[in-house]
Amino acid sequence: MINKTLIVLCALLMMACGKKEQDLIVKGHVEGLRKGTIYLKKMNDSALVSVDSAAINGNSNFELGSALESPQIFYLYLDKNSKEDDRIAFFADKGITEIHTSLKNFVFGAKIKGSVQQDTYAEYQEVILKLNNENLTLIEAQLNAQREGNSQLLDSLSARRDNLIKRRYLYAVNFAINHNDSEVAPYIALADIYDARYKLLDTINKSLTPKVKASKYGKALDKFLEDIRKNEQPSDGD
Repeated sequence: MINKTLIVLCALLMMACGKKEQDLIVKGHVEGLRKGTIYLKKMNDSALVSVDSAAINGNSNFELGSALESPQIFYLYLDKNSKEDDRIAFFADKGITEIHTSLKNFVFGAKIKGSVQQDTYAEYQEVILKLNNENLTLIEAQLNAQREGNSQLLDSLSARRDNLIKRRYLYAVNFAINHNDSEVAPYIALADIYDARYKLLDTINKSLTPKVKASKYGKALDKFLEDIRKNEQPSDGD
C-alpha cells in the first residue's frame, strides 16, 4: 500500500515538474460570449504570432499564458467565427493581468488590471484617443468643406489639423521623457513617433534609465537610431 502511494506521489511530482510555468498569466471573462476562441498574441520581429489560445464554449472565463523576458505589448484577440478580428492591446509584465470585457464592446469596454506599465500606457492612450477623435472630426469637416467648395474654411481646417498633429507629436515626446523609467517610453518612440525628427527620438533615448535601456524596447530604440545614423552617413564614394 505504501509502495503504491509512493508511486502515485512520484508520478504527480514528475507531472508538476514537467509542467512549464508561464511568466505571464492573462485571465478574465467576456460577458455575453458563449462560443468562440480567445487568442493571446505578440509581435515577434515584424510578425504577429499567437502564443496561446482558449476555446470558449458556454463558459466566458478564460486563462492564457506566455513566456516573458521583458515588459512588452500583447494583444488579446477574439475570433467570433467571422471575417473580422477584435483585439485589445495591453502592456504586460511578469505576473497576472486580468481583462474583463463584453462581446458587445470588446475593445473599448475592456477593463484591464495588471502591470504598472499598463497603467502608464492607459494614461497615455487616454489623451491620444481624444486627439485622434479630434482629428477624425476635423477630417469630416474638411470633406464637408470640400464638397461645398468652401476653400477658405478648408484652408482653416487644414491648418488646425497640422497644429493638432504637432500637438500629438509633442505630447508623445514629452510623455516619453517624463516617464523615462518605464518601458512604455521607448515603445511610444518606436510605435507612435518613429517618423519624428531624429533629435526628438534621440532625446527620448538618452533620457531612459539604465533598466529601461536594457529592456526589449529600449534595445530596439537604440538599434533603430543606430540604423538611422548609419543610413545618414555618406558612402566613401560620396
